[in-house]
Formats: sequence, structure tokens, C-alpha cells
Amino acid sequence: MQQGTSISAAEARNRLEEGNLRFISGRGTRNDLGEGRRAELSTGGQHPFAVVVGCSDSRVPPEVIFDQALGDIFVVRVAGNIMDEVALGSVEYGAEHLHTPLLVVLGHEQCGAVKATIDGGEAPGSIGAIVGKIQPAVAKARNSGASGHDLYEKATDLNILATVAEIKESPVIKELMHMGKLTVVGAKYHLRSGKVVFMD
Repeated sequence: MQQGTSISAAEARNRLEEGNLRFISGRGTRNDLGEGRRAELSTGGQHPFAVVVGCSDSRVPPEVIFDQALGDIFVVRVAGNIMDEVALGSVEYGAEHLHTPLLVVLGHEQCGAVKATIDGGEAPGSIGAIVGKIQPAVAKARNSGASGHDLYEKATDLNILATVAEIKESPVIKELMHMGKLTVVGAKYHLRSGKVVFMD
């Protein structure tokens, strides 16, 4: 596997798209979990080619849906694919320290965190912090006139884009983008088809 610094953002994205096509077709080839790969990573370190910020939803494991092996992608997962200071620090580490040329914010259809925010009700403990981060996207979706199923998916799309925008405000990420070393993009996973659609 080439190191992240040796490929472009376009090539990194192409790898993810090709892997997703393999996943959809049921012909995954890259899930190398064997002893040889583990030995390679333990002695040679990690050189992922992309950072993926994903939702914690058990139906959306990035390594699986992009058909990637151990060490290929640096994954940060949190409910609702939102950012806080700790998650952003992880993202910055992947982009700056591991030199990944591509950063993908990956949301998905039927996001439970978005649904909970729209439906309202009690948000016990720290769940309220997740809802609070998603509320601006929900308000924007409502103001657009969306309703019913469309409201949930519009809010999900806007939440993905809000996380992209928040990440781009990081001084570390801004500098890497300014230097042409990093591309940040949103994407959405479709549960039934298995397809990932990039939002650009």
C-alpha cells in the first residue's frame, strides 16, 4: 500500500469509489485481515490514504462499505457524524500527522441522531449535546419547506455539509487546504443500495 502522501486526493477518492462498487457488487477484495498485513502494520506504521468522519451507526462501517483493508483509512466515528473538540483533534491528527490527502464526512440515510432531533422528546445525559449540534441543520431544513420523509433526508444532508464547514474552519485544516495538501468533501451512504454518493 502506498503512503497517503504519495497519492492525490482524486486518486484517494477513486479508491474509495472503486471499493464501494466492489462492496455493492458483493465482490469485496480488500479486506486483508491476515497475519501478514498485521505484521506489516505493526512494524511499518500506518499510512492511510483518507480520513473518514462517519456516524457510529452499526449499519455504516466505513472500512466495509469502502472495501478497504487494515490501515487503509483513518476513521473517526460519532453519532450524527458531528464534531466536537476531541473529534476535531482526531481529524486534524489524521490529516496533518498522517498526511492523508482526502477527508470525507460520511453521513447516511435514516440517521437516528437526525431523526431524534426532528422528533424531539427527551434527550437524557450527554445525548442532548448531539441533538444540540444537529438542531441548526434541522431548523434550516424546516425553513426550506421540507416535510415528512424529505425533511429527515434534507436535514441529514445539511448536517453533513455543516460538519464539512466546521472542519474547514479548523486552522490546521485551513492551512493544509491552502497548501493544496488536503481536500474535504461530504458523502452520503444509502442503506438499501449500499451506494455512497459524494456531495460535490
